[in-house]
Amino acid sequence: MARREGLPEPELPELVPLSINLDLTTACNYRCDHCIDWEILNAKEKFADETLRAQMTELAKRGLRSVILIGGGEPTLYPGFTAFVRHLKDLRLQVAVVSNGSRGDKLKEIAPYLDSGDWIRLSLDSGSNDVFQRMHKPSRESLTLDEICAWIPQIKRVNARFELGFSFIITWKGGTREDVKVVENIHEIELAARRARDSGFDYISYKPFLERAATGSEVMDPAKMEGRLAEVVARIKAGVDAARALERPGFVVRESTNLRMLMQNSWREYTRQPRVCHMQSLRQVLSPHGTFNCPAYRGVGYARVGALDLYKDAASAREGAEMTKALLDNFDASENCKDVTCLYNGTNWWLEQLIESDTPLDRIEVLSDRRDTFL
Repeated sequence: MARREGLPEPELPELVPLSINLDLTTACNYRCDHCIDWEILNAKEKFADETLRAQMTELAKRGLRSVILIGGGEPTLYPGFTAFVRHLKDLRLQVAVVSNGSRGDKLKEIAPYLDSGDWIRLSLDSGSNDVFQRMHKPSRESLTLDEICAWIPQIKRVNARFELGFSFIITWKGGTREDVKVVENIHEIELAARRARDSGFDYISYKPFLERAATGSEVMDPAKMEGRLAEVVARIKAGVDAARALERPGFVVRESTNLRMLMQNSWREYTRQPRVCHMQSLRQVLSPHGTFNCPAYRGVGYARVGALDLYKDAASAREGAEMTKALLDNFDASENCKDVTCLYNGTNWWLEQLIESDTPLDRIEVLSDRRDTFL
């Protein structure tokens, strides 16, 4: 607004993200064909634990409120995983973990440190052992879905205050990761919900399969579905409706924004983005490959905020703020994200309108705090 009115730009506040996706490691003990991050797995880049702890401390001091341990690898394979989670909780941060579930003993170890508002979500994507093993190809070939789900009651007995979720990425015939065809699992949507409910999960969440676009972003591409789009979507909707019929107190079915848009045939409405992505200043990705502006651009060079040790001290935090400002100026979401069904599309447009509005900030209605800083 200052630029538009020809006024001097205000001094840059030393902002840090409110929430980060933290890829503790690139190591993974699965070989999933549908993995969005398969090109950056099992790389040589690693965090130095002492530096990583310093980063979390500096970020928390400056306003970070939540950390999601997710992506790029399996977080429970990080040496000192349990001690690191305890460090995050000592910093009074909300903590979430997205795991493949292969190391239930490690998830049980961290359970005592988690609070109401924290969560663990297991990426399982199947209802049967057969589809689970064909989709995930665990390095220990004897690992089954039965074995993973058997850990849930044990973890709940240790601490039932936080949420435990079952994640199901819906895949279809025609979906590919480069030249590899993914395993379809539409027929297991209801079966997975039944398994999740009976195993003691608090919820099952469904989301559609994503692929990498030429821009490096994560996109949904229904055009690749084998068969008529309407028929495939009808199968997905029938499966989700059947899953929802299994809800009961203590177990719910959740649908991602882009899945709802797919089933309503309106996903393209969410691909019209403003030029400025405001959310990149609120949530970023910290990984052994560097720091990036969005989970959809993990590992993409032009979305890079800084190195893997960004935010390790005051000087580095200022560097991060400068680079975030540069990306707000130069990262054109209307072009780079034009094929992305963005979870934050509505939020970005709301922030855009807020910036353009003449309404004083103290006149804007403040809603009640849901105590959820994961954005």
